[in-house]
Amino acid sequence: MYAIFTTGGKQYRVAEGDVIRIEKLDAEEGASVDFDNVLMIGGGDDVQVGAPYLEGGKITALVRAQERAKKVEIIKFRRRKHHQKRTGHRQYVTQVEIKKISA
Repeated sequence: MYAIFTTGGKQYRVAEGDVIRIEKLDAEEGASVDFDNVLMIGGGDDVQVGAPYLEGGKITALVRAQERAKKVEIIKFRRRKHHQKRTGHRQYVTQVEIKKISA
């Protein structure tokens, strides 16, 4: 059984037991989090699709860690102008483990 849900402006396809990294949530490590914006739940031939969200669909997850993602390097370069600028950014992310998918 798998589900597709949205959080932080992105969509994720998950199954029970998956560990994913999503946009930062305001939750402590070890806390339980519920996602109600479920777009689709499927498993075998039984597929339920919401319009836009599935009525009564819910995903329960456990917060495993609050961390930062890999660094994204930004380089600005202008040829023949003796100009080069290099910066970086590390986004805050939350690592969650999917515990239960319910329709």
